[in-house]
Amino acid sequence: MEVDKNKIYSISEFVGLLNADLKWMKARIVGEVGEAKAGPTGHVYFTLKDEKDGSMLNCIMWASKYRLFGITLEPGKKIVAFGSPEIYAPNGRLSFICDTIELAGEGDIKKQYDELKKKLDKEGLFAPENKRPIPKYPRKIGLITSKQGAVIHDFLNNIGKFGFNIKMIDSRVEGQGAVEDLLSAIQTFRKKEIDILVIIRGGGSMESLMPFNNELLVREVAGFPVPVLVGIGHDKDVPLVALAADNSQSTPTAVANLLNESWEQALLVLERYERKIFASYGLIFEKFKKIENSLNLSLQKFRNNIANLKTRIEAYAERYLLGFNALLLRVNEKLKNAEKIISINNPERQLALGYSIATIKGKIIKKINDVKIGQSLEIKISDGSITSEIKEAKTYGKK
Repeated sequence: MEVDKNKIYSISEFVGLLNADLKWMKARIVGEVGEAKAGPTGHVYFTLKDEKDGSMLNCIMWASKYRLFGITLEPGKKIVAFGSPEIYAPNGRLSFICDTIELAGEGDIKKQYDELKKKLDKEGLFAPENKRPIPKYPRKIGLITSKQGAVIHDFLNNIGKFGFNIKMIDSRVEGQGAVEDLLSAIQTFRKKEIDILVIIRGGGSMESLMPFNNELLVREVAGFPVPVLVGIGHDKDVPLVALAADNSQSTPTAVANLLNESWEQALLVLERYERKIFASYGLIFEKFKKIENSLNLSLQKFRNNIANLKTRIEAYAERYLLGFNALLLRVNEKLKNAEKIISINNPERQLALGYSIATIKGKIIKKINDVKIGQSLEIKISDGSITSEIKEAKTYGKK
């Protein structure tokens, strides 16, 4: 903010101008904790010292932020703080107001990881018996990840087309600032109806994965109302969030494949039943074909016999014209009736007339004792078949 050189400012006004500019000077600073003490309201006041020349900077972290990151500020601990400077008007003191803090020393990071892991393991947060199975045929998926980068694309490119309803919350997944985003996203999904919660990000070192070793975040995952599936790549030490989750995979692609698994198995089962049904129909049609061929052969034989008979009658026609004329008419009439009966009794013609053939497991039903309540009934009609379930079976008494 530009200062008016011709104006005379009060101290309060000038400090206000300074702070208006200082709040935009956000920075990440690294140093060693000197003195550190907590105030009555839980705010922490400490100093950071430069290892090179001993330069000091007063720092403040408000209680709500301090509880969030699970780091105990104590002398000698090396940290990286993110925030901006501010002048406290009542005493003119410049302090660095910390928004986030994280450990800077590799040894401190590993030590905090091991201590927290031991503590939470003792409480049973990682116990296998507390893990919930991934639900079969999940549809409503809550997804937490960053919309930037390749991770989300890998996941979406590999998730199957099974009617998934994916609700995504964009979150930072690296740096201590990600803790607030991740906690907020999880708490938001607590209020939504989902089948499973999925948290994914790419691989990284222990330093880059520190947000996923946050105690508050681990407890949120362990206590989430539906199963949690995590896909977080790591070099060596497994992130504590992954240990607390109900299932952990190494890549977003592996997470997508796991969600697809039960749906793909269901497709295989359906295909197997489909083949079985077609095979059953094939057997039925084969039986009908045999019956049809048998009837055709019998009919042809009958016609041949009649033709021979007619030939013989014609040979004796002149001799027995008067006697056989009436007989011939009766034989021809019987022939027509026989052909009509054969035609009427053709199974396929019966189907076309509205009749049907009922079978159970390929066996034709002939009497009431052939069926049981609850059995699956296959009904063959002229242009297809119907599968039904037997609800009632009645016996009609003979008169």
